[in-house]
Amino acid sequence: MKIYKIFRAEEWAQLRKDKVTKGAPVDIADGYVHFSTAAQAQETADKHFAGQDGLFLLGCDAEKMGDALKWEVSRGGAEFPHLYRELRLEDVEWAQPFELIDGRHQFPAGLE
Repeated sequence: MKIYKIFRAEEWAQLRKDKVTKGAPVDIADGYVHFSTAAQAQETADKHFAGQDGLFLLGCDAEKMGDALKWEVSRGGAEFPHLYRELRLEDVEWAQPFELIDGRHQFPAGLE
C-alpha cells in the first residue's frame, strides 16, 4: 500500500542531502513522522498546508517500513500511518511537486 508524506521544498532538500530525517517540525514535536493515505492526503494538505506553495508529495510503500509503521486513530476517528523511526531517503519511492491552484492543492492523478 502506498502512503504519502507532504514536505516543504526545504524539508525535501534536507532529506535528499542527509539521507534521513526526523521529519517536519510537527513530526519532531509528536515523536513520529506523519503520513496520509491517498484518501486522506487532500484533507491533510487543506488543514496543515493551506495556502502554502512549493510543496512536494512523497510516495512510500507502507509494507517496506515494517513494524516501525503504526496505524493510529487521529483526525475524525480515521486511522493514519505514523512512522516511529527516522524517514530514510530509501523509503521514498518517488517525489514530485504539486501545485496550488485557486487556493487548493492539486494532487497528481492516480494516487493509489
